[in-house]
Amino acid sequence: MSGGVGPTCNDISLPKEQEQEHKVQNDDSKSLKSVKTPTTQQKAGFLSFQQLNSLAVMIVLSASGMVSPEDIAFVLLSIIYVYFLSRVAFPSLQPGRESSVFDVKNKVLRLYVLVGAIIGLLLPIGYIFEGIYEGDKEGIKAAAPHVFLLASQVFMEGLAFSGKFSLPIRAFVPVCYNSVRMYAILDWLRNEISKGEEEYGGSTRRLYVGMILAIANLAFWSFNLFGFLLPVYLPKAFKRYYSDPKMRD
Repeated sequence: MSGGVGPTCNDISLPKEQEQEHKVQNDDSKSLKSVKTPTTQQKAGFLSFQQLNSLAVMIVLSASGMVSPEDIAFVLLSIIYVYFLSRVAFPSLQPGRESSVFDVKNKVLRLYVLVGAIIGLLLPIGYIFEGIYEGDKEGIKAAAPHVFLLASQVFMEGLAFSGKFSLPIRAFVPVCYNSVRMYAILDWLRNEISKGEEEYGGSTRRLYVGMILAIANLAFWSFNLFGFLLPVYLPKAFKRYYSDPKMRD
C-alpha cells in the first residue's frame, strides 16, 4: 500500500524480486559505507583549529627564546614516547572507533575545559603581551614555559584523540603534561613572589595580576591533576580499555 491511496506498481513484486531488491539495497548500503569510511579517516588526519592555534603559540614562544631547550626537548620526546607506547604497551583496539571516557556534549565538562583555557592560556598570553609593552622581561620568561607546555598539551591531545590512539594514551598525555607543568607554575609563582620582595620597576597592578594568575593556575591545575585526572579520568580510561572484548581474546 502507498500512503493509503491503494496499491502501486512498486508495492507489487514477486518473492524472488523482493530478495533481489533486498540484496541490491544491502550492496548499495555497503558501498556507501565503504565510500564514507575513508573520508572520515581522512578528516581525522587534519589538524584542528585549536591545534593550529596551539602550534602557532608554540612556534612563537620557541622562536622568542623565552622557552628553555629542556622544555622543547620534552615536547619532542613526548611525541616519540606516545607513538612508542601506542605500539608496544597500549595499541588501539578499534582504530578510529574508540569512544571517549566522557560525553563531549556534557555541559559541565565543557564549562570546565573553558575555564581551564581562560585561566591557563588566554589570561597568561595577555599577561605576556602586556609584559612586552611594559618591558617586564622577567615576568614574561617566568610565565612563558607554562603557556608553551599547555599549548603543547592541547596540540598533543588533538593528536591523541584523532582516532589512532587508545584510551590509555589519551589519558597519558594530559597526566604527563599536567605533571610537568606543575614545576613551571611553581617557578612562575616564585618569580612573582621575588618581585614583590625586591625592587620592582613595573606597575603595582601588574605585580598583583601576575601573582594572582600564578596562584590561580597552581590551584586549578593541581585540582585537575590530583582531583580529576588521577582519581577519576585515568581509572575510567583503563577500565574501559581492559573491559573491551578484544582484550579478552
